[in-house]
Amino acid sequence: MTRQANLKQLDNAQIANILSEMAVLYAMHHVEFKPRAYEKAAESVAAFHEDIGILYKREGIVGLQKIPGVGKGIAFHIEQLLTKGSFEEYRELKAKTPVQIEELMAVEGVGPQTISMLWERLKIKNLNDLEKAARAGKIQKLPGFGKKSQEKILRGIEFLQQTGGRKPLGIALHHARELEIAVVKFKEVRKVAIAGSLRRRKETIGDVDLLICTDKPEKVTEQFLALPSVRHVFGKGTTKINVRLRNGLEVDVRVIPEESWGAALNYFTGSKAHNVALRKIAIKKGYKMNEYGLFKGKKMVAGKTEKEIYEKLEMSYMEPELREDTGEIDAAIREFHGEKPWLPKLIGYSDLKGDLQVQTDWTDGKNSIEEMALAAEQMGLEYIAITDHTKSLAMTNGTDEEKLLRQMKEIDTLNAKLRLQGKKVCILKGAEVNILKDGSLDIADEVLSQLDVVGAAVHTHFNLSLSEQTARVVAAMKNPHVDILFHPTGRLINKRKPIELDMEVVIAKAKETKTILEINASPERLDLKDNFIRRCVERGARMVIDSDAHAMEQYAFLPLGIAQARRGWAEKKDILNTFSLKEFLSQLK
Repeated sequence: MTRQANLKQLDNAQIANILSEMAVLYAMHHVEFKPRAYEKAAESVAAFHEDIGILYKREGIVGLQKIPGVGKGIAFHIEQLLTKGSFEEYRELKAKTPVQIEELMAVEGVGPQTISMLWERLKIKNLNDLEKAARAGKIQKLPGFGKKSQEKILRGIEFLQQTGGRKPLGIALHHARELEIAVVKFKEVRKVAIAGSLRRRKETIGDVDLLICTDKPEKVTEQFLALPSVRHVFGKGTTKINVRLRNGLEVDVRVIPEESWGAALNYFTGSKAHNVALRKIAIKKGYKMNEYGLFKGKKMVAGKTEKEIYEKLEMSYMEPELREDTGEIDAAIREFHGEKPWLPKLIGYSDLKGDLQVQTDWTDGKNSIEEMALAAEQMGLEYIAITDHTKSLAMTNGTDEEKLLRQMKEIDTLNAKLRLQGKKVCILKGAEVNILKDGSLDIADEVLSQLDVVGAAVHTHFNLSLSEQTARVVAAMKNPHVDILFHPTGRLINKRKPIELDMEVVIAKAKETKTILEINASPERLDLKDNFIRRCVERGARMVIDSDAHAMEQYAFLPLGIAQARRGWAEKKDILNTFSLKEFLSQLK
């Protein structure tokens, strides 16, 4: 089969999931070397900047081998996935081991080795089997397990069930944009927009609302339902469609006439509370407001754009990220009438100049320091801090004091080399230092004092009490060398709860100690939450937005962090890495 043939509708995330499954399956069957190779390839595919199907169409199997960690054998398997939807080894291993790997690995604390033992000893195949075994006390009897391990698994299952299958923003946005690109190619379509909670950039998404403007709704509906990415149709009409895509995302499509575009976009963006508040104001002013427009009697007086609707209601335009009925409407009314305080002038999606959390192949990253620096410059960044993990996080091959000192010399050499090449990006010496149980750090102050920027983070002992955890974090912030508290609450979206932390105390101490709080843009973190960001804005605590990149492609996470900041009412002045390098360095301890 040539690469010009019709390819299967598998996106990067789906291919990465299958490669990740292969890693687990090989581990379960005690195959040497292959588990780590497939795991690394899965991570690279998930982070790859281009649709792999497009890469394959253009360059074939040779192009696939350009993906970091993808050799000839794995490239062949990816080719089989793209052209046939599966490959022989995957089918054979799945037949031998009928385990729902992705479902089980979604539980915190359950990895490849755990799944292997659960299958071999207890024949656990899925989440339901796992929960039954844990509640029956069977897991604590396995070698290497105990009561605490069993309780942790049960907590992980309960937390997973509470999330209700919502998808993280980064995943949903990626899939929605792919759909948007496909629909905008229909010649009968005038414009397309993503609405709903995805337009408001909520951190998790239930489903996607897609609006399409056209004069030929029947034709557009027919073309949409013929898309190869559509797996199941729940309902269809000439102006409304509800489907599930092959990637598992549910999509509600509304076909809108141009004269009602703004009204529909406003209505289907929400939030529900924001819409209810708008309608109450409209009624007080003698209007009727719905998804078709703003009406005075039977006459539509606004609806083609969102801005004209807000103006008719005597409000300034509100950015979608603000629309939660948490004070934005009153601020918009005041601003319209020239009264303060106004709406915030939100940080823009192109305002960042630096990234203060970047990992490299010195520890658990995939690229060299130089590669990460050059990729940052291509993204328009002026500076980055190399913040590899430190020694107490053994699973990352963390750096000790001696290794850190060697890395500092390497960074000095690279900065000199880049300047000679005419590059403008500057590499800062940093570290992601582990906060130990008592609040001390795992790197000596003598070495920390030689770094340009020090980030500290909680990576262990997640189950301490509120008072213990808060005291631990505050102790770390009091260290005169700690500049930034990385991913402050330690949560993993849909997988791990945040640590017990009194954020009012942490925010106050951050301001007092001049410690910067991070907004971590990694799709699985988005930590801080928007409500904490808003408290930082109100209290004057300083923040940065970082990618937490472990590969060059992951600088693309930064807009997700910016979206989180915007939802927290943050302006450019609130985020220190919108500053020039000189200004930023002047803000550090």
